[in-house]
Amino acid sequence: MGDNGGVTEPSTITIASDHVHAEIAPTEGGRLAQLSIDGTPVLVGHTPGVEPTGWGSYPMVPWAGRIRNGRFTFDGVDYQLPINFGEHAIHGVGFTSAWTVHDQTDRTVALHLVMPDDERWPFGGLVGQQLMVDDGGITMSITVTATDRAFPVSFGWHPWFRKPSALDFHPIAMYRRDDDHITVDELVEVPEGPWDDCFANTEPIGIEVDGIPLRLTSNCGVWVVYDEPTYATCIEPQTGPPDAFNIAIRRVLPGESISAWYRIELRG
Repeated sequence: MGDNGGVTEPSTITIASDHVHAEIAPTEGGRLAQLSIDGTPVLVGHTPGVEPTGWGSYPMVPWAGRIRNGRFTFDGVDYQLPINFGEHAIHGVGFTSAWTVHDQTDRTVALHLVMPDDERWPFGGLVGQQLMVDDGGITMSITVTATDRAFPVSFGWHPWFRKPSALDFHPIAMYRRDDDHITVDELVEVPEGPWDDCFANTEPIGIEVDGIPLRLTSNCGVWVVYDEPTYATCIEPQTGPPDAFNIAIRRVLPGESISAWYRIELRG
């Protein structure tokens, strides 16, 4: 960790191309701490006292979004996850864990996480993460592997973009939220924003941050958009909706892996 006038900053490593500069904080959830394009930062950076959920772009794994009351049933067994957001469990264990740097070049870095096998996550498993920059942007991938036990999985990314001046987003439908602000297994028409919602979407998303036009793509078919704050907008590709362990279970078997990717690039 470094010190800047008494303010502790996360320790980061850097990968860069001529136009794209990425800072990664392995011990702070393996997150992309900042992404700058032609010298302009596009993410909300770290400030003293900010919660781990509130800055950079971090991996949500092995679940993304809320799990209702932290409870789910898998293969006939009831599980209770630790509550860390109101009455619910949110965003998995990756964003609060220290990741290991597996490999690094000037333009790429590979990170590795051994997931816990305890009350935080009772299944173990491995997660690999790779970030790669080029002159057009950054591509990030996550691979989740089951080792000894099968488990449910739903993962993705949670980037905090500095408030865009424009958002070009045309989802197919939206998952309905109930009175507990939890996604249910029902698709409805998309209302006018602002949103803190989950959408079915397969089209690229366009935003503009401080004059930098960006195009967001992923092989995930589910996106959460949170644009209620005045200072930021979160645009989060996920392999499943929030509360997926209760409404859209996807399992990974021992020895199997599931992967997904997310790209942020200049829109030209």
